[in-house]
Amino acid sequence: MTYQVTPPAAAAGTSETAAPAAPPPEETKISVSRGLAAWLTQNQTSFAVTSYQSGRLFLVGTMPDGTVSVHQSAFSRAMGVCWDRNGLWLASRVQIWRLENILPEGMVAQGTYDLSLMPRQTFITGDIDVHEMGVDDEGQPVFVNTSYSCLATIDPVHSFRPIWKPSFISELAREDRCHMNGLGMLDGKPKYVTAVSQTDFADGWHGRPLPKGVVIDVETNRVVTDQLSMPHSPREAPDGKLYAVDSGRGFLVEVDKETGDLRDVAFCPGFLRGLAIINGFALVTVSKPRYGKFEDMPIADELAKRNGTPMCGVLIIDLATGKGAEWLRLEGDVHELFTVELMPGIKCPMVVGPATEEFPETITFDAEFQPHG
Repeated sequence: MTYQVTPPAAAAGTSETAAPAAPPPEETKISVSRGLAAWLTQNQTSFAVTSYQSGRLFLVGTMPDGTVSVHQSAFSRAMGVCWDRNGLWLASRVQIWRLENILPEGMVAQGTYDLSLMPRQTFITGDIDVHEMGVDDEGQPVFVNTSYSCLATIDPVHSFRPIWKPSFISELAREDRCHMNGLGMLDGKPKYVTAVSQTDFADGWHGRPLPKGVVIDVETNRVVTDQLSMPHSPREAPDGKLYAVDSGRGFLVEVDKETGDLRDVAFCPGFLRGLAIINGFALVTVSKPRYGKFEDMPIADELAKRNGTPMCGVLIIDLATGKGAEWLRLEGDVHELFTVELMPGIKCPMVVGPATEEFPETITFDAEFQPHG
């Protein structure tokens, strides 16, 4: 399903024994800032957003008429996503999908889409709670295996192949010991991870005093900082600066790689997960609180001080000034997002999801095939 989104400035009986009727599902409502389409065009990109709560992958781009396009497809518990070789890797509840672009070079589908993604491979992992993903220099997906407190990749026989664990984790067990969640790649290798704590027992991260969250250098096993509150999404920018989202406080932060000190870049009104950086701008996702309020989190006091309310959406922030540039807001049946991923060079993407009517009828093959004889 595709939404064509217009910015605000441009918008013109049951028996006594019967169970009560279920309320109708809420409609997804999407609004965007006035300049989002122009920003996407200027930076020559589109982006993907996942929502595990609503089980959807959103692809955001620009239509030929200059409006914003939001194309969505259903994937159970959509989580980590990574752009690679003109396609996407996507983590869902029990599997990792590879979505390939089925359009020949230069072709535009339906007069609109310059990228049409189709699931072509799936790797069954089981329910290991895959969080953020990346791709290594050999084209293999690397992902945070949160249940087993490690980094892993796909395996032809097993549910996953472990490739690294923090030094404080004594064994791999399906216990989510530290709630490792974020992954930052550098030069085709895993470079940074985030974890909510340095605990080494089942569900040990829950109820820990804040701040206890860490960024860890995968290459050296060094804890770069332990000053974060429920951190996610470590990213090294092209200028070498290290950023992360300090989710418990509600701030996008810069992390000093030597001292571990934090510099607040921007406050964001919602629970932060996901971070992408392009041309001096940061894209972050914000979510509404899962249980109606942010219990025991510093962000609750910060929101009250600013007289604000949490939102669900994507914020684009100027890293030089810390000011918000553009935004996309989701309301209705979407309350929580997980991550955001840039799709450079793509104007208007779409995906043929496995739950769509088009999925079984979308059949492609190499048109240059010539039979012998």
